[in-house]
Amino acid sequence: MASGGGAKRSRLRRLALDLTPLRISRDFRLLWVGQFVSELGYQFARVAIYIQVWELTRSPAAVGLTGLTALVALVAGTLIGSTFIDAKDRREILLWAQVALAVSAGILLAGALAGHPPLALIYGANALTAFVGAIEDPARSAMTPRLVGTELIPSALTLNQVLWQTVNIVGPAVAGVLIARFGFALAYGLDLVTYGALFLAAFLMRPMPPEHDPDSAAGWAAVKEGFAFVTADRLISSTFVIDLIAMIFGMPAALFPMLAITQFDRGPAVAGLLFAAPSVGALVGALSGGWVRNVRRQGDAVIWAVATWGAAIAAFGLAGSHLWWALGFLAIAGAADVISAIFRSTITQVNTPDRLRGRLSAIFILVVTGGPRLGDFEAGMVATWFTPTVSVVTGGLACIVGAGVVALAFPELRTYRPAARVTPGRASGEA
Repeated sequence: MASGGGAKRSRLRRLALDLTPLRISRDFRLLWVGQFVSELGYQFARVAIYIQVWELTRSPAAVGLTGLTALVALVAGTLIGSTFIDAKDRREILLWAQVALAVSAGILLAGALAGHPPLALIYGANALTAFVGAIEDPARSAMTPRLVGTELIPSALTLNQVLWQTVNIVGPAVAGVLIARFGFALAYGLDLVTYGALFLAAFLMRPMPPEHDPDSAAGWAAVKEGFAFVTADRLISSTFVIDLIAMIFGMPAALFPMLAITQFDRGPAVAGLLFAAPSVGALVGALSGGWVRNVRRQGDAVIWAVATWGAAIAAFGLAGSHLWWALGFLAIAGAADVISAIFRSTITQVNTPDRLRGRLSAIFILVVTGGPRLGDFEAGMVATWFTPTVSVVTGGLACIVGAGVVALAFPELRTYRPAARVTPGRASGEA
């Protein structure tokens, strides 16, 4: 009996969330807590933008355009940020970014207080947030390996997923209720205030200047070097391609405000639940993610996770007016997505030298955040031409097919094992 109980406890420990990065690194704790508060505020604004554009236009195409305008800004931010992101103190970048993001939130708040803001103002503020995020997010992401060490990267990324999924649940769910009762100004005001938390966290952190010669990583040559590394490394390229497929075809977030009314006969509160549902499943997956540190076939895990994501999204599209079934399928999709995200991030971080890590994180985040923006546009257009159900179901099926195509086209991803990989340049001693 004792040995059986010990075995059970051992299995539970393997599933339990690994808190070691938070215990050993003061700066990682500061970053994690500040990011938690800031991201929670951002979720209020994100949901508010979708719902506000829908209420102003009643057009899924107009809602989809929020994604397209943000994508243009993301690309611009990635290109400009990549000229200096590995040559500057990453902590300083984080500080200045919070100021710029607060300006964007202030613009949205002013428009909401005015009562009937022009679409151009909403699109412009959303684009500014995306532009700054394309610089701030990779700087923050590139800090993680130096804060916790290579061995703890999967555990640290799992903790970050717990953070993101928690705010993705609480933020949209609460935002839908607050918007329905108090309007858009409160959502944008909360977003504005919460940027102060990450500013304070960055202020208290130690500086993080480049570990290498900063002159070697600045200017447009640095941009070309970053993109050349991605295109030359088929393993890293494959993680970007498969995530683009999943997000462009399988993320129907732009349709949630419309579906809440037309499919479920509800309002903003249910739209908030639809936004939150994928993160419920993702949070469960992340909280039980202690096992990720023992996975060796990380590439296979990504492929199967994306295929599962697509199947769950297609099932969501076929759920009809059954709200709880729809929310359940979105939760399954979220659980699959968090597994994909953890292993894609791990593969990229582990196989990128620090002198390129900021630029590679910028490209990674361009894919991770730009894909859903393209997905907004794609979902809105297909829903306009056909129906929302056709848009959701065909997008999910396209994810399944796309995962299979990537598995065949990139054997490097299928066969990847962490111990068997040597980063280009590291064999000669490059760090």
